[in-house]
Amino acid sequence: MGDYLRLRQVCLAAPRLEPLAEDLEAILGVPVCHRDENLAKYGLENVLFAVGTGFLEIVAPIQSGTAVERFIQRSGGRGGYMAIFDCADPEARALHAESLGVRRANVIQQNGYHSVQLHPRDCRAAMIEFGHTPGGERLDGPYWPAGADWMANANPEQALMGIELESPDPHGLMRHWASILQLPAPAQDGAPCLVAGAARIAARQSGDPRERLAAVDVQVQDPARAAHEAGTRSYSVAAGAFPFGGVMLRLTESPGR
Repeated sequence: MGDYLRLRQVCLAAPRLEPLAEDLEAILGVPVCHRDENLAKYGLENVLFAVGTGFLEIVAPIQSGTAVERFIQRSGGRGGYMAIFDCADPEARALHAESLGVRRANVIQQNGYHSVQLHPRDCRAAMIEFGHTPGGERLDGPYWPAGADWMANANPEQALMGIELESPDPHGLMRHWASILQLPAPAQDGAPCLVAGAARIAARQSGDPRERLAAVDVQVQDPARAAHEAGTRSYSVAAGAFPFGGVMLRLTESPGR
């Protein structure tokens, strides 16, 4: 398989994992697929949920002074933390981003997995990460951040459908992300949108000067059941969407239902 780019994972930041982790497990109807114990050395803990072949992650600080804690304080708890893209060559993509003036924030190398996280201030709206797992070209293949047995905890009727960013200049933000991601620039007319794999990256107008990752779209087998479960857990649900972990989590129905 040649070069590819897929929006594979969205990371949300929260002051604490609970009750968000327990709530998301009940709403999606799938168990946690992985907890990365290596994050403890960074003062963090996390959980990952497999959403079909995509992933939703919640990360929380367990000590003060972490980048996640600073993000939560700076954002007031509004906005997603990171958009993680699966690709063939993270290093080449990071070098391209650097040529645009986008700095590296962190590099991860574990058991053959290689990823580069870009500086969120340079990315705008959210941190961008490029990652590659050896043998992970196939969507049903290995994906190191989610652990060895992630597929045993996935529902194939679910999918990570995309994200929506918010900006006072949505077209400018989408052109910037298109440059970083090496995707065709969006059309000037209509709502700006990019496509990475099967996922859609959109942007909408905001009167707030702060740019953010504002919404995550998730396909589920039974949106009515998932929305009802969210409602029973005191989330304010309207038209299948509700605030969760700093973003609007928007539920869509699996095709064919």
